[in-house]
Amino acid sequence: MITGLDHVQLAMPRGGEELARAFYGGLLGMAELVKPAPLAARGGCWFAAPGTQIHLGVEDPFSPARKAHPALLVRDLAELVARLQVAGVTVREDDAGLERQRVYIDDPFGNRIELIADGDGFTQR
Repeated sequence: MITGLDHVQLAMPRGGEELARAFYGGLLGMAELVKPAPLAARGGCWFAAPGTQIHLGVEDPFSPARKAHPALLVRDLAELVARLQVAGVTVREDDAGLERQRVYIDDPFGNRIELIADGDGFTQR
């Protein structure tokens, strides 16, 4: 039976690895993983944070995920939001009326990402 979530795969356009590294590694602070040799030639990159991985794979033709999204737990949501805004990332406030601290952003390729305060995650309460 299912015991957890291993990773989420998002698409990216061919040649977008440096943008991915700047965003996921630089802004979000995720560690880049070395892709297994049989997959490395396909392009893309993989990133990890405690308890989660995001795999970015090349899709041709590329189409961003505008509704489907990963939701990442964030230790200090206000600090990360401020850092993202300084970097020019548009942060969209949650307007669902739920009692949870969460916002939405897009990665450099237009993929939607939810950032939710650690402790407010749907699996946490």
